[in-house]
Amino acid sequence: MQPRNMSMSGVVDLAAVKAAGEAKTKAEQVRAEAARQGGSAAVPPSALVVDVDEAGFERDVIQRSAEVPVVLDFWAEWCEPCKQLGPLLERLAVEYNGRFLLAKIDVDANQMLMQQFGIQGIPAVFAVVAGQALPLFQGAVPEAQIRETLDQLIQVGEERFGLTGIAVDAEADGSAPAARPVGPYDALLEAAMSALDAGDLAGAVQAYKNVLADDPAHPEAKLGLAQAELLARVQDLDPAVVRKNAADNQADVAAQIAAADLDLVGGHVEDAFGRLVETVRRTAGDDRDAARLRLLELFEVIGIDDPRVTAARQALARVLF
Repeated sequence: MQPRNMSMSGVVDLAAVKAAGEAKTKAEQVRAEAARQGGSAAVPPSALVVDVDEAGFERDVIQRSAEVPVVLDFWAEWCEPCKQLGPLLERLAVEYNGRFLLAKIDVDANQMLMQQFGIQGIPAVFAVVAGQALPLFQGAVPEAQIRETLDQLIQVGEERFGLTGIAVDAEADGSAPAARPVGPYDALLEAAMSALDAGDLAGAVQAYKNVLADDPAHPEAKLGLAQAELLARVQDLDPAVVRKNAADNQADVAAQIAAADLDLVGGHVEDAFGRLVETVRRTAGDDRDAARLRLLELFEVIGIDDPRVTAARQALARVLF
């Protein structure tokens, strides 16, 4: 078992590596050796979620993290929030199809691991990437926030360490990913558009939420909801007052968030993203979370495939990690 001297303060070294450069080199060596031996075999979806203990931590987490980010779910049988978060993380591990592995750690049976990660409460979620530990979040957080965190984790793994995930054979254990729910949603989407045309932003928001309640990943509904909620937030704002508050109070996170909303509505996409990335950079705790979550919401308004979103995601990852 390798982790030592861990804290919640950011990226921390494991005994296997002492710096990001060394971690990258180690990961590259592991992948090169696997390639010389014919490459890593595809795994079944059931292998994307594993139970890990102290004895197997080096093999199942440290070594695997040279190939793919490993997400650690610290849980216990008596923990009610764990019973909500655990199944969600397991479902996402299968849905992400090898972009990360989920390692579940029972804290009652692995007290030393819990102490070495500095965990004060559960559920607590970490990641290990190329031998380095990253604190992700604590508690049962919303699925949308978890997805954004996983996306950033995967991006960091790819850009800094060249981790592209592992191959998955959906037929290996007879379990293919579950099909997404299928409409019909035409009536609900039309109702949302009609509400927008009528200026009924609350009605539009509810119509989009009705679609997402059945199909949480529906792209048109996700985009429409993000746009409708943005319009609802800015409709009663006085632009002159908001911009003056933001200019006069650089440390006021709420003022910067409101100004970013107006920036986006006005078409100043890079300004909105840059304002919030900078706010994340210079804040901590709840203030940082508020700015980060609003930035993720604005990404949804523009669309995740937009190059401006891609650039802002990279900037956000740099200030977070």
